[in-house]
Amino acid sequence: MKIAMVSEHASPLAVIGGVDAGGQNVHVAALASAMADRGHEVVVYTRRDSPQLAQRVELRAGLTVEHLDAGPPAPIPKDDLLAYVPDLAADLRPRLATFSPAVVHAHFWMSGLASLEAVRGLDVPVVQTFHALGTVKRRMQGSCDTSPAARVEHERSIAREAHRVIASCTEEVRELVALGASFARIDVVPSGVDCDRFAPVGPVARRTSTRRLLAIGRLVPRKGVDDVITALQWLPDTELIVAGGPSTADVGADPEAVRLMQLAEKCGVAHHVQLVGQVPHTELPALIRSADLVTCLPWYEPFGIVPLEAMSCGVPVVGTAVGGLLDTVIDGVTGVLLPPRQPAVAAAAIQDLLADEQRRRAMGAAGRDRVGHYTWARVARSAERTYLRSMLARAAVRTDGQPAPREAVG
Repeated sequence: MKIAMVSEHASPLAVIGGVDAGGQNVHVAALASAMADRGHEVVVYTRRDSPQLAQRVELRAGLTVEHLDAGPPAPIPKDDLLAYVPDLAADLRPRLATFSPAVVHAHFWMSGLASLEAVRGLDVPVVQTFHALGTVKRRMQGSCDTSPAARVEHERSIAREAHRVIASCTEEVRELVALGASFARIDVVPSGVDCDRFAPVGPVARRTSTRRLLAIGRLVPRKGVDDVITALQWLPDTELIVAGGPSTADVGADPEAVRLMQLAEKCGVAHHVQLVGQVPHTELPALIRSADLVTCLPWYEPFGIVPLEAMSCGVPVVGTAVGGLLDTVIDGVTGVLLPPRQPAVAAAAIQDLLADEQRRRAMGAAGRDRVGHYTWARVARSAERTYLRSMLARAAVRTDGQPAPREAVG
């Protein structure tokens, strides 16, 4: 099967942990590679953000990245890309006509807009994964939400027009139905984890403290790193390593990094907090293995790959009971789930786990077992079923000339 993936801002080639690079980049790269493993031919289309990028980059057998020309060939914050969606669609359309994919899988809402426009008249179904929803972001961030004002209405249109919609977790299904997607056209396909790379045995990053907490992710307020820092004031002799954001050399000038360190100073724990900036994805397993606990305390999280990576390394997760963590982390078994924005509650839970090595070991072993449900091979099989359902829906339209009843598809 020929599969086109569209990921306008999150390229498989991007540096993980940058300002607008993170879980979606990992997801697209790993899913595309797993599809290639299954014998499919995959092309990932993403926006050119550097004049040095070749038009086509072959990552491996069966997997190619093609760069679309839309706007200046320079980094642009994803919230500013909406103006270039027509250009993305215009460049994407002839590429799809040449490639003739069986299905187009759009990642993120602006990719969905471009894909649906590009396939008009090409008789190709579109599968949509939002990765994050504007309705949730607006509800959680309020006036701090920097998304384009039209985002929610665009997402509503995409949810209704796409042949199938993929939810990253069960909680997202409810949000999608509220947005206007038909329940019958929604499939839950989570993200995954490389269980060979993220394994309990392997190199371990050097550490000096007797107790280490680790937080991984982009430096944005919703990730809840400030709650971990606040919790440290009740956790003596405990260090926190924060990995993510700009490069190590630039992290000190990042506004969110500055805010976090000011908070650490205020809480009297600055000497226990290290913001190490970007960590290459290949080096994350060693860093995770060096931690006693991995903390994931977001206000909201569409899915969250970090908990899977931690559990795959045999390290328990202290997380918030939101989004994808409700699916991946089994409370009391592979870690603990807590209400968001309650650092004192987090501190108590962390202290209990740090004081009980036997319980941490048991949780680590259970976490490693748990991630067997989230291998990329398994995720790819689930996505493949969604692709086939979208193709059947499209075939039904061709057969009788009328759109198939949405509720009857799949």
